Amino acid sequence: MKDFIGRKTELKELSGYMESGQSEFIAVYGRRRVGKTCLIRTAAHDRFSFFVTGIYGASKSEQLTNFAIAMQKYSGSGQLSVPKNWILAFFELSKYMETLPEGIKIIFIDELPWMDTAKSGFVPALENFWNTWAAMRDDIKLIVCGSATSWMINNLIRSKGGLHNRLTHHLILEPFSLNECEDFFKRNGFSYSRKQIAECYMVMGGIPYYLSMLDRSESLAQNIDRLFFSRNAPLKDEFKDLYKALFKNAVHHMEIVRCLASKGMGMTRNEIVKASGLSDNGALSTALEELENCGFIRLYEPFGRMKSADCKRLGKAALFQLVDFYTLFYYKFILGNHYHDEHFWSASFNSPLHNAWCGLSFEILCLTHLKQVKATLGISGVQTAACSWRSRTPGNGTQIDLLIDRKDETVNICEMKYSGKEFVIDKSYETELRNKIDSFISETGTRKSIILTMVTTEGVRQNIHSDIVQKEIVLDDLFRAL
Repeated sequence: MKDFIGRKTELKELSGYMESGQSEFIAVYGRRRVGKTCLIRTAAHDRFSFFVTGIYGASKSEQLTNFAIAMQKYSGSGQLSVPKNWILAFFELSKYMETLPEGIKIIFIDELPWMDTAKSGFVPALENFWNTWAAMRDDIKLIVCGSATSWMINNLIRSKGGLHNRLTHHLILEPFSLNECEDFFKRNGFSYSRKQIAECYMVMGGIPYYLSMLDRSESLAQNIDRLFFSRNAPLKDEFKDLYKALFKNAVHHMEIVRCLASKGMGMTRNEIVKASGLSDNGALSTALEELENCGFIRLYEPFGRMKSADCKRLGKAALFQLVDFYTLFYYKFILGNHYHDEHFWSASFNSPLHNAWCGLSFEILCLTHLKQVKATLGISGVQTAACSWRSRTPGNGTQIDLLIDRKDETVNICEMKYSGKEFVIDKSYETELRNKIDSFISETGTRKSIILTMVTTEGVRQNIHSDIVQKEIVLDDLFRAL
């Protein structure tokens, strides 16, 4: 565990569950490639009494055969016997476990949602296995894992059937933070600056699998060209593979993120319907919720409202924003490489397209590291809500992408700007900022104190216009270890 990057809290929790004096049913979930399997293997020290991984796109009979092969491997039985259904499969598993000596028995089922094929009876069989056998013992550690976050939430965490309240623990694994990415680069011999690490994050997010594909002998630009734009680029087709592996009807999800990628500020539900041509029905609600659960989009809280998973309660003003770095990069650059230029990223550097992407992606980077922003502001212990605000006055296109609405009667209006050097506030931008603040106060009627907060890469250059800024946050602050 000493060499494991990040995940200290998660490792401590999982290790504690392994040593408890009771049977445990643990669900670990998070987006694809985020390192769930590696975390579980590290916490369990690979001491599995049984380990099987679901097969993507396989039929019921193929999943059962795969399960039987794993059973044969661990039990050492000579003849392969494929059970006819999942009830029998889990019965065979329980019989095998009862032959093992005293001590904890760790059962790990990876990519569990892929085993739940149509009309397979998998979930009821899993319920029966836990409720009638495993839960009656004190030595079983059943760990299940899945990238299909919505399946894990709906079928396990929020189960209304036989698994209702049966999970003893559940854990969501988030992507690496900037601090953890910096640790990764240092341990693997990279000499990238913090700005380069941030730009790498803005391309692929803190996804360990993507980071593991980087070559320390190449510059960041060379790595991006190789991974995304070369003839046999390993991540060129990752987009379709990613969404199809997570969602049963991925076409709707991909259409939603396509629309959101075209409007960085976010879109209302009605705007998504109009732009996508999708029907405004329950299927759309499900797709939006699944995208949010998987961390691909976020639901902006309108200023003055409390957060709710039900967008209807937030009203028509609620905004959905694409916050997945890889998806945004895919739509801005990979799809835009019409001439199949193998050095498209290097050639695009400092272009209008690149600069516009930097601005938007840096905003998402700041939102992703809101805890670090709050720590820098000294308000980690203050109850807050991250909100957005859009003017409803006709002809006024003013929008604030990040408001930190604080319990101490204060609001931080955050302006996030990406720049290669110190950011300069000129007379025109100062006027724009003052108008933005005035519009916000006038339309919301808020009586809270307003603190204009600039979040930049290199800081704000001091001049006659910079006094409007009351708080500053720089890129280094986003690398805080929390």
